[in-house]
Amino acid sequence: MSVNKSNDSSRVIKGQELEIDHLTQVASITPKQARRLLQKHGADWPKLKQEAEALIPKTDDI
Repeated sequence: MSVNKSNDSSRVIKGQELEIDHLTQVASITPKQARRLLQKHGADWPKLKQEAEALIPKTDDI
């Protein structure tokens, strides 16, 4: 008897894309920047937001 396993990797990708979209919206960063932060920090949202805010140029810096 064979057991069919669902493709869990597709679920991870969909979840990651949702996290990337959410992070780009709340932190005003690019999807590329969001992917890098998620790869580095995982789902540690306080750390992700802190790091994302550090990427945003301040108006004083312009």
